[in-house]
Amino acid sequence: MSPIWLLLILPYIGLLWVPFYNHADPEFLGFPFFYWYQLAWVPITSLLLFFVYRSLQRGGRISHED
Repeated sequence: MSPIWLLLILPYIGLLWVPFYNHADPEFLGFPFFYWYQLAWVPITSLLLFFVYRSLQRGGRISHED
């Protein structure tokens, strides 16, 4: 197993550690921190998934052979 897979743990840690983001300030575009912090993880997680997929694809660990 490649250590690159460990990047996929970051969203879980970031979102399961609720005391870190369980407050209203600072606001961003009128959204309390509690909401925009969680919403920020959606594109971050997508980018992490893409990065891990491309890294494993280039390393020959993922093939598209039928």
